[in-house]
Amino acid sequence: MRCAKVGAQPLLKHSRWTWLKDRSSWTTRQIIQFHHLSRLGLKTARAWRLKERLREILAEARTRSQAETLLNRWFVWARRCRLEPFKALAKTLRAHWNGLLNGFDSRLSNGRVEGMNAMIQAAKARARGYRTTPNLIAIAYLIGGKFHRLPASPYSTPAPLVA
Repeated sequence: MRCAKVGAQPLLKHSRWTWLKDRSSWTTRQIIQFHHLSRLGLKTARAWRLKERLREILAEARTRSQAETLLNRWFVWARRCRLEPFKALAKTLRAHWNGLLNGFDSRLSNGRVEGMNAMIQAAKARARGYRTTPNLIAIAYLIGGKFHRLPASPYSTPAPLVA
């Protein structure tokens, strides 16, 4: 959104991190910059408000019914905002509505699984592939198991002396 408008609105130049960073970690310069930019009636500011409101809803809603009420209001706002990326996001959220609300019931997250997958994918990239599936599985266990003391490699330890 911001990139498309930089040519027409030069004040948006060098403002990327103001829009992306969490408000609590803004520098003084970013606070001042946001103050000026938010009063220009830019689509970028509207998009930022939509994003922030959705983040607040996901953080503050404690029950499914509370989340449904707040998300319905956000959904109506996003569908009428005249910002195509947010209209598409609202449509995607509506398509996954029950799953989204189930998250407020269970409070479960797949964050750990996604993190583990990222570590395994990084290991695959570093090794440029493994010859066999069992080798990949062994590496996944070694990475994910967070072992602190592994037995010494039989190939690197000296053979015991026979008397």
